[in-house]
Amino acid sequence: RMKRVEANDPVAMYEEGFNLFKKGNYSSAFGYWMKAAEVGDAAAHYRLSCMYHNGDGVEKDGEKEMIVEKDCEKEVHHLEEAAIGGHPRARHNLGYHEWRNGNTERAV
Repeated sequence: RMKRVEANDPVAMYEEGFNLFKKGNYSSAFGYWMKAAEVGDAAAHYRLSCMYHNGDGVEKDGEKEMIVEKDCEKEVHHLEEAAIGGHPRARHNLGYHEWRNGNTERAV
C-alpha cells in the first residue's frame, strides 16, 4: 500500500488516512487526506470537512461549542469540493448548512 501512497494514488492516501484516524492519529490522517483532496478525492474532502466540524486534530472553539469562523470556512470549502465530486453525504450536509444559514436557494 505504501508504494501506492508514494505514487500519489488518492485511494491509497485516503485509506491510509482512514486507518490512522481510527487509531486516533488525527494529524497524520489529516495530512494523508489533504494530499488525497489535492488530487481531487471527494471522500477525502468530506472527511476533512468532518474533522473541521468535529474539531478532530484541528482548532475548534470549545467555549462556544462551535467551529471558529476560520475553520467553518474550511469545513464548508471541503464540503463544497466533496459535493462537486458527487459525495452524497457532503451534498446533504452542505444543503443543511446553507438552509441553517438562511440560504434556501443554495440549500436545494
